Amino acid sequence: MAVIVNPSPSLLSEAEIAPWRKIPVAIAADLSPEIALVDSAIRPLRPPGRQPPLVGRAVTALCEPPDFGAVLHALDLTAPGDVLVIAANGAREAAMIGEILSGHLRRRGVVGVVCDGAVRDVATLATFSDFSVFSRSITPRGPTGAERGAVNVPVTIGGARVSPGDLILGDDDGLVALTPQDVRTRLGAAEAKLAKEGEWIAGLESERAVAEVFGLAAETRG
Repeated sequence: MAVIVNPSPSLLSEAEIAPWRKIPVAIAADLSPEIALVDSAIRPLRPPGRQPPLVGRAVTALCEPPDFGAVLHALDLTAPGDVLVIAANGAREAAMIGEILSGHLRRRGVVGVVCDGAVRDVATLATFSDFSVFSRSITPRGPTGAERGAVNVPVTIGGARVSPGDLILGDDDGLVALTPQDVRTRLGAAEAKLAKEGEWIAGLESERAVAEVFGLAAETRG
């Protein structure tokens, strides 16, 4: 029987999340080794440059493939702005989600799915310009059984620990999971790094010396 945990309301407000929409995953990942970086083998479904960015609160589904009961139970617990995070232990033998359930989530205002396992119906999923899908693999075979698993419990996905309500950021470079504390305390550093990179670009475009742009120190000999 599936275990469902009714989480407390998300600790993160839309006002707290909104500034992170302009932060690339590469910037967030560079902030600290403590940032939860998801295995790069969990990739965007669409080609680079065409993947919708992913920014949303995590609703977690811990699956026991080929059983996908946790995914089904999680559907009604999602809200607009959420991301369904499916922990399927990297299993490739059965898809945990496809066109029907992803379409239902999209209609509910959910912004995407991250699956540490397999998805299917990718020809349709790839047409969703407002719904981002990341997965480890693709298979045509569907799940069997809908009785086990757990919803809204901490999970490990691609080596990263994700708790319900964490902020998921995803783009062509990959995925990170930010705790509410990360969201509140690291925004200033993220914005500063983004601004610094803008300065580097401007300096290089103006043909300043690389050592000057990056503030490099070196000893000149003979």
